[in-house]
Amino acid sequence: MPLKGTALKRWKIETRNRRRNQAVKTELKTRIKKARTAVASGDETAAEALKLALRKLDKAATKGVIHKRNAARRKSVLQRLYNKAQQQPASETGAE
Repeated sequence: MPLKGTALKRWKIETRNRRRNQAVKTELKTRIKKARTAVASGDETAAEALKLALRKLDKAATKGVIHKRNAARRKSVLQRLYNKAQQQPASETGAE
């Protein structure tokens, strides 16, 4: 633990930010996981879960918790999974 005044203040700020960032990252992982499982299972709530995950990614990037390109990449992957899942039933019914 720092002894000088400014170093102590900086340490307190870093601790506070670390806790906040960890909470945001945990929430982000949870939302992404829920969106992936909803899309994979073909659930009707997949669109809503995806929308919430994308919103959380945007918010984390805006706040600087994750890099904006990291957020863009994760959003792209989720959106591709969702689009692929949406096209899957249409092609299966056309084949029968």
